[in-house]
Amino acid sequence: MAEAQTIGSSHGLDMENRDPEDVNGHVKVLFEDVIAEPDGSHSIDGVWSCSYKTFWAMKNCCYIFLSVLCGGPCACMWGLVFACQSFYNIWCIRPCCKSYQLNFECCANCWRTCISCYLNPIYDAVSRVFSNIKFHHRYEVV
Repeated sequence: MAEAQTIGSSHGLDMENRDPEDVNGHVKVLFEDVIAEPDGSHSIDGVWSCSYKTFWAMKNCCYIFLSVLCGGPCACMWGLVFACQSFYNIWCIRPCCKSYQLNFECCANCWRTCISCYLNPIYDAVSRVFSNIKFHHRYEVV
């Protein structure tokens, strides 16, 4: 066990707090979340205590068994998936996005120039036409 902690700590793993970002907080299942006896419907204390211990023993044993059986293959699969995803984003998606950004920036400059050459004079003329309109509002009491 000490060897595993040494290996883990050399890679920056926290062997105590394994979900520091609370990524799987929604998976926390307590006995009281699953089995709850309301007032007026209580089993005898021995049954309640035995049920509690059985629940935790089965939950922990089953989880440990499944993690030993499937943890390594799942880690391998997810490592491969995220490696492929990183490769795809770094070598395909990002360069493609940068290329589009450069091309659209050129188009945006052309569009901006066309708008300022053709539409700005029209808007300026219309604004001058309407700039001399004055409103006088009077309140009349009836």
